[in-house]
Amino acid sequence: MAGDFILAVASMMIARLRSDEVTLVLSQVVTDLVQGEFMQLGSKETENERFAHYLTKTYRKTASLIANSVKAVALLSGADEATSELAFQYGRNLGLSFQLVDDLLDFVSSAQAMGKPTAADLRLGLATAPVLFACEKYPELNPMIMRRFQEAGDVEKAFELVHKSRGLEQTRFLARKHGVEAARLAADLTDSPYQKALVVTTDLVLNRIK
Repeated sequence: MAGDFILAVASMMIARLRSDEVTLVLSQVVTDLVQGEFMQLGSKETENERFAHYLTKTYRKTASLIANSVKAVALLSGADEATSELAFQYGRNLGLSFQLVDDLLDFVSSAQAMGKPTAADLRLGLATAPVLFACEKYPELNPMIMRRFQEAGDVEKAFELVHKSRGLEQTRFLARKHGVEAARLAADLTDSPYQKALVVTTDLVLNRIK
């Protein structure tokens, strides 16, 4: 009920903007979020399909909010179509980078630093980027993923195999790739303190510890 209330207040605030275009853009966030939650309930058989599924789910659950919010601000400022699209792509890359770092921290940060248990995603039955990358070296992770780490010892074994693989390194590399792309896009905007803040934000996302 609290979530419904927050959504209702947000909807009223959006309506007060009196911008049909911005309303459509921000409504897409809710659509993507619900679709992402449904995607999280399922998994794919093959490794390639599984990673594509993961990236799409990550966009819908996390990056869409940032991408469409940044685009909405651009539209409200009167930016042209090209700049609005640049803003969207900046937010998309920043959001993907944020979530990839989050998935990484779930394996390397302490519970005290994170404010939540480590390996929380594994315990929820979720295979994130570090696990999917680790599958390349340890295919025995595949049946664990399909059964959502429900058998005794699955979580502990998967956690161990991720650390023995290059999964964490590959996840960090992909997060940096999206972060660098976001910074590149921000650098194309007119020089200003706000533009510099967008560039700095990409670094903050990549180097956060919780």
